[in-house]
Amino acid sequence: MTRFIIIRLLQTVIALIGIAVLIFVMVRLSGDPIDLLRSATSTPEEIENLQRQLGLDKSNLEQFWIFATGLVQGDFGESLLKRRPVADMIKDALPNSLRLTVPAFVISMVLALALGVLAATRRDTFLDNGVKFVAILGQSIPGFWMAIMAMLLFAVILEWLPTAGMGGPDHYVMPVGTMAFFMLPGMMRLVRSGMLDVLDSEYIKLARIKGLPERIIIWKHALRNAIIAPLTTAGMIMAGLIMGAVITEIIFNWPGMGRLMLEAVYARDFPVVQACTLLIAVMVLGMNLLVDITYAYVDPQIRYEKS
Repeated sequence: MTRFIIIRLLQTVIALIGIAVLIFVMVRLSGDPIDLLRSATSTPEEIENLQRQLGLDKSNLEQFWIFATGLVQGDFGESLLKRRPVADMIKDALPNSLRLTVPAFVISMVLALALGVLAATRRDTFLDNGVKFVAILGQSIPGFWMAIMAMLLFAVILEWLPTAGMGGPDHYVMPVGTMAFFMLPGMMRLVRSGMLDVLDSEYIKLARIKGLPERIIIWKHALRNAIIAPLTTAGMIMAGLIMGAVITEIIFNWPGMGRLMLEAVYARDFPVVQACTLLIAVMVLGMNLLVDITYAYVDPQIRYEKS
């Protein structure tokens, strides 16, 4: 098990190095930020001075060396647009995104596990059909439409909740609810299908023949084996939610990572885009490693095969 973790850590480091190189190349292929910063009356001297101030007068190789050495020291550079350290901008935005994504993730996971298990154990009943309907409905409705409709109903028509912005607990209800509803359908379907496969297995039938309580069979034995596939999806969803909440943050005017990266992309703010994309990569790779370790805990066969 220890050898497996060390190998996965080395693979993660190598992947991050490759991603850093790819990000650096791709953002520079998107265009020159000077084109957005200069005015129609800018002289060649003013443009050269602006390039020198932003460090864009150096060769790409020199810029990459500055970028790479800065990463090693924990320095993401300075925003070309706002002239602030990128690390400070991320420190301001990341906690705001976590305030949305963590509650949304927890709520969606708890509901998905409970409803998925109940639907599988009551197959083809009214409850099962209701869960399947909610899953299909949730996967077919665009997230931006759901957010707008929630705002129209609860903020404009009923006037129960504030329209947008970041403030008290009532400001969290609509964005958290929207994100949770976005994650819930897929997770429910995975849990339900996994449970249906496990409940038809021989060892579950044997446990019932031995007279084990149905509660222990379902929640201890069946769910533990059925949860492997949802674990992978849950890890990827949690990593992607930080940056994938762009639509929710824009609609509800939430100052998080998604909105920060969107603004940086529009402005060709290279240091911000590079730092945010690397942060996504770190989260995705970290979640992959965490999921693999969790696999080994949930299923001993995986631990023996990979150790």
